[in-house]
Amino acid sequence: MAFTQRANWLAGALLLASGALLHAQAQQVLTIAAFPAVDDIAKAAIPAWKKKHPDVEIKITSRAYPDHHTAMTTALSTSSNLPDVMVLEYGYVGRFAQGGGLEDLGGAPYHFKAQQARFVPFAWRQGTANSGAQIAIPTDIGPGTLLYRTDILKKAGLTESDLTQSWESYVGAGSKIKAATGAYLMAHARDIKDIVIRSNLQAGDGLYVDKAGKVLVDSPRFVRAFELAKKVREQKLDGKMAAWSSEWSEGFKRGTIATQMSGAWLAGHLNNWLAPDTKGQWRAAQLPEKAWASWGGSFYSIPKGAKNKALAAEFISLMTLTPELQLAAFKSQDAFPALPEVHNDAFFEQPIDFLAGQKARVLWREAARKISAVDVHKVDPIADEIVNTELDKVLDQGKDIRTALADAKALIERRVKR
Repeated sequence: MAFTQRANWLAGALLLASGALLHAQAQQVLTIAAFPAVDDIAKAAIPAWKKKHPDVEIKITSRAYPDHHTAMTTALSTSSNLPDVMVLEYGYVGRFAQGGGLEDLGGAPYHFKAQQARFVPFAWRQGTANSGAQIAIPTDIGPGTLLYRTDILKKAGLTESDLTQSWESYVGAGSKIKAATGAYLMAHARDIKDIVIRSNLQAGDGLYVDKAGKVLVDSPRFVRAFELAKKVREQKLDGKMAAWSSEWSEGFKRGTIATQMSGAWLAGHLNNWLAPDTKGQWRAAQLPEKAWASWGGSFYSIPKGAKNKALAAEFISLMTLTPELQLAAFKSQDAFPALPEVHNDAFFEQPIDFLAGQKARVLWREAARKISAVDVHKVDPIADEIVNTELDKVLDQGKDIRTALADAKALIERRVKR
């Protein structure tokens, strides 16, 4: 009897063990590589994912913004350690498209092209490669905005209109701010260049290179941007603080930076971790001259070497085409939705405590609707580096602006012809 019971127990244990092994083998893992705060947004969506795929585990690898893109560059170039879903920031989309290592999500078998009309037009275009392949699907966008300190403006005897009437009046206001308070108008003169070159582009235009491969960096748009940056530096209106540096964040905390032009997402960063103690002292405005510009944004893509492409496409669809998740990401992480149907939610009309009750999301929604769709080009990232290097030569070494832009154009043309 005892032998029979023991045999039965062993048989049962083996059955349970084999069942557990089969379950483990059946358990699929969908891997996602992201950076903050897209990683938190993805984690928050896991319960919604589990309702559809209870047997598919989500594994999220999160790295700091620059480390993430460096790791993804290595993974694509070596075809190793590739995730199923790869998150990209807008500035890297063109670079990653160049290598041809990402799936075209527009056509079969993914068919995201059929959903194009549901996305903000300029964001959809940002994820489109020169070849027409849709290599990235937008999830959040960065409508350009001007954030400014009301306490500093008050001390200088200025109003919002002094900042926004024109780019020249904006720089002029900076002189008054510096004289009255000692605060800098902006963190770095490069900031004004970055926004001006992105402002009021026409649909189909490129930032640095047009469809025909013509390099645009010697155009009036770039000349004006460089001239304004030079005025800022000559009048000592910038603190020469690089974005995301410790000096930059301290400038916000100590009130030595009066304004910052960026994507609307920066207001959330100021509130959440950059300078929470400055709550109530900031306001948002449209950019000077109503310059409609996009600054940043996050995208989902699928590497060609991914193991679970069908599941990856489902996850991307869940994250980008589900209004409830898009709105939840906006509420929790200030990730401005790339899905226009979310933009009419009552949340956009709610006051923002950090901005002293201002209904700034309404301003950002207006900007999102007026930003034109701009083509991305494979050389955009290196063109950005070249232009910044030439701007530094203008600001720090006194190089002639038109000569600097001509030199930048020549260097970028070599890249285009490769």
